[in-house]
Amino acid sequence: MIKVCISGLGRTGKEIAKAILNQKEIQLVSVVCSPSSKLKNLELGKVLGMDNTGIIIRGSDNLEEIIFRNKPDVVIDFSNPKSALKNAVIFSKYRVNLVVGTTGFSSYDLKRLFILSRKYKNGIVYAPNITLGVNVLMLLTNLTASLLSGYDFQITEVHHKNKLDSPSGTAKKIAHEIQGGLKNTGISISASDVPINSVRAGGVIGRHEVMIVGEDDKIEISHESFSRKAFALGAIQAAKFIHKRSGYYEMRDVLDLDRVLKTYIESNDRLKKRSMELKQKSV
Repeated sequence: MIKVCISGLGRTGKEIAKAILNQKEIQLVSVVCSPSSKLKNLELGKVLGMDNTGIIIRGSDNLEEIIFRNKPDVVIDFSNPKSALKNAVIFSKYRVNLVVGTTGFSSYDLKRLFILSRKYKNGIVYAPNITLGVNVLMLLTNLTASLLSGYDFQITEVHHKNKLDSPSGTAKKIAHEIQGGLKNTGISISASDVPINSVRAGGVIGRHEVMIVGEDDKIEISHESFSRKAFALGAIQAAKFIHKRSGYYEMRDVLDLDRVLKTYIESNDRLKKRSMELKQKSV
């Protein structure tokens, strides 16, 4: 049984809590919120509109006491960058593994998360791209960039009007996938050179679209989340992955996407080799 603590009880955190309460392999042992949150000291079931869960929501100002009392194996964090980084230091110190779905970190912040995993030998999954679907989009984008290096790439991401970071962490990751795909063809660019159009409007949960445009045609790859349940399922999968592991990982590791990409490249190389052999025989 994996004991899980949730840090941050916004809309996504609540969905994750509901999902874990219905799991058999994972036990929700604690929920942490900001010390100033109105949810502090409330019973979780009341907040979720469910029966009594026996879990009282605690403020993160008592984090060490919470760790000692509940002994979580994994923390799933969907709070905010400042709180997530501050709490990650304490969780890491006590060898609690983390799934960090919070977005809006600077490159320096991400380096600090990486250093924490090395210093304390715990496991950290940094996953701004928590859903399976959007990771498939990134894999397809990488492959497309490898095949269509002469095309132009444009990313558009749409989120609800209350999302603070812009562009989204996922959009930045997609840009890195484009960079990686182009690198395979010998083209060197910076991920920051890939144009990203960010829209904040209404209650859109999340939509990412990659437009690949050539002189004579266009390809579009898109992913849209209809429910935060997709985030919850991804978070649970990441928690199961990082349990009892050490080191710094991303969702591509959780989903073993590098193996998929390697298989494709090897298959493509075999096809090219076979094609060359057939051409030589026909000459």
